Amino acid sequence: MNYKALAERLLPGEYPPLSRYEEKYPPRDLPDGAEVTRLAPSPTGFIHLGNLFAAIANERIAHRSGGVLYLRIEDTDLKRKVDGAVEAVINALRYFDIKFDEGAEIGGDETYAPWYQRERAEMYRAFAKHLIEEGRAYPCFCTEEELSALREEQTQRKEITGYYGKYAKCRNLSEEEIYRNLDAGKPFVIRLRSMGDPANKIKFRDAVKGEITVTENDQDVVILKSDGIPTYHFAHAIDDHFMRTTLVIRGEEWLASLPIHIELFDVLGFRRPRYGHNCSLMKQDGETRRKLSKRKDPELSLEFYRKEGYFARAVKIYMLTLLNSNFEEWYQKNPDAPLEEFPFKVEKMSKSGSLFDLDKLNDISKNELSKLSVADMGAFLKVWAEEFGTEEQRHYFDDEEKLSRVLALCMGVGGKKRRKDFMTASQAMETIRYFFERTPRTDEYRVEKAERCGILSDFLATYSPADDAQVWFEKVKAIAGKHGFATDMKEYKLSPESFKGSVADVAEVLRIATTGRANTPDLWTIMQILGENEVHGRLEKAKDE
Repeated sequence: MNYKALAERLLPGEYPPLSRYEEKYPPRDLPDGAEVTRLAPSPTGFIHLGNLFAAIANERIAHRSGGVLYLRIEDTDLKRKVDGAVEAVINALRYFDIKFDEGAEIGGDETYAPWYQRERAEMYRAFAKHLIEEGRAYPCFCTEEELSALREEQTQRKEITGYYGKYAKCRNLSEEEIYRNLDAGKPFVIRLRSMGDPANKIKFRDAVKGEITVTENDQDVVILKSDGIPTYHFAHAIDDHFMRTTLVIRGEEWLASLPIHIELFDVLGFRRPRYGHNCSLMKQDGETRRKLSKRKDPELSLEFYRKEGYFARAVKIYMLTLLNSNFEEWYQKNPDAPLEEFPFKVEKMSKSGSLFDLDKLNDISKNELSKLSVADMGAFLKVWAEEFGTEEQRHYFDDEEKLSRVLALCMGVGGKKRRKDFMTASQAMETIRYFFERTPRTDEYRVEKAERCGILSDFLATYSPADDAQVWFEKVKAIAGKHGFATDMKEYKLSPESFKGSVADVAEVLRIATTGRANTPDLWTIMQILGENEVHGRLEKAKDE
């Protein structure tokens, strides 16, 4: 068969010599040992925890070694493309402080641009044409219906599904049959003519999992689709070579494609990058563990963390505990150190599934937020409120002095130990809501209505915002004694049956009437922040409840 003539018929026109691409995309000028890593999502509009997992690993590996992290958009499948998806990817990763050195919508060293695969179409076709000329690729005219029937037949026979061996019906078409189909205008794709034998095993050194064994590829995979756009497999091999990627950290679900990628690099004559397949994120579901699911688990989406207002550093800390086995020990010794100082190592990455525990993340988030200054906490909440908060919540920032007093109280600033009441921005904003709005009561009174009305009336008759905390509490104790409640907790514990309750019960009535909640920070300070008129208004209203 005249392969050169066939290549010209299938992909007509002049393409640059392949050596031109080697000149256009030269090896990077980087220090010895520097790693070039990448994140290469599809523009589907859904960026998930697994993307962040890989992004953190790739960013740490690149920057710890003095290398480069770039963002490539794999947009070869137009059916899956969503408007605004690239911006969503960049915004989500920027929120978690993933620093790209170059890439789509980021810029950087233009030597290795463009970073959208559809803008690199000429190069893919040039290499596909070369493979056709070498007899290593061929046209396939099978329709979707034929391929579907083929898969069904293989399934019924309990054989591996795919286009290979005896099932690769277009692999051995004669020259006459090929041209007859082309003359008839039949659509075609270009497939790799695999030379692999599934009886052969390949020893492969995985950067994460160590030495593994894979079967040689025998699938005649599609490398160019009918519109002349490459498939992921083909495009990624060419791009990783010419963007000079040295290490690919990706999810272990790509292990099944590894034999295809090995063969593609070999047939293209490229030196393979190192591959490392990180473990899947698992979730405890009853008695079993399963992979986090887009359908079942909202916490898989990075948008979940932004909408809830998780502190980015807290999420990165938790991801690092899952990524590197020695991170937790380092973090305990260096709780306030920049995360960039952690000596991240590929060989310390987990080789099996990591259990993702949202409760543990919540604990880390509480701890990290408790360390912030009042100013930093206010800035964090404001950024969240401007994007995700309600109109009412955005008005909390109108009075900066009041907000600072609220945050200082709720965070325990100035006390012996910081409070850990705040977990996320959304939860924190709900926690402080009663300072700015008269919120629905969330807790029930434990004192009967007639009794608490008397307590509230007596408190209103004596309340003065000029009272310091000690005078204020003495008045509360006096009201407690008047209504038959113990004013001394020791006395109450010795003989609880002698009293209606204790001064704590009276204080709880005032607390719920003021805030709607039974548990809050110091009530005297809350009343000081709210002001006399607001306190009076709330307590009067509470008498009618």
